[in-house]
Amino acid sequence: MTHNRYIVIVGCGRLGSHLANQLSRGGDSVVVIDRDHATFGNLSADFSGFRVEGDATQMSVLREARLNRADILIATTHKDNINLMAAQVARRIFGVSHVLARVFDPRREAVYTRLGIDTICPTSLAAGMFLAAVSGESKEEGGARP
Repeated sequence: MTHNRYIVIVGCGRLGSHLANQLSRGGDSVVVIDRDHATFGNLSADFSGFRVEGDATQMSVLREARLNRADILIATTHKDNINLMAAQVARRIFGVSHVLARVFDPRREAVYTRLGIDTICPTSLAAGMFLAAVSGESKEEGGARP
């Protein structure tokens, strides 16, 4: 399925680069922002998007990424505060309609939600999976069951 969305991804670590590669292959126009030029090496050879080196909390970097054209912003850095700031700026200043952010601290999920930002919390997801596994609810093949 080919998409024609314009997606800005903040962070080019394992998660950000994986998303960028998959979305690019799917036909989306993808821009990846990262402070560390070396992380762009995580992108596949067939990545057809753009790379912007810089701090995603800086307006000039967000303008360079053409955030005002974005359909979606996904903030995937390892720092909740950076993800929140980039997501808020995308939503409020640049008017991006769909904003998602990774948040590690489950206590911050409610804050993001009140600000209209969809979140993925690896901590909560993993905890739920572990709790289900130890209570015997997870019987899927390939799971953590002995």
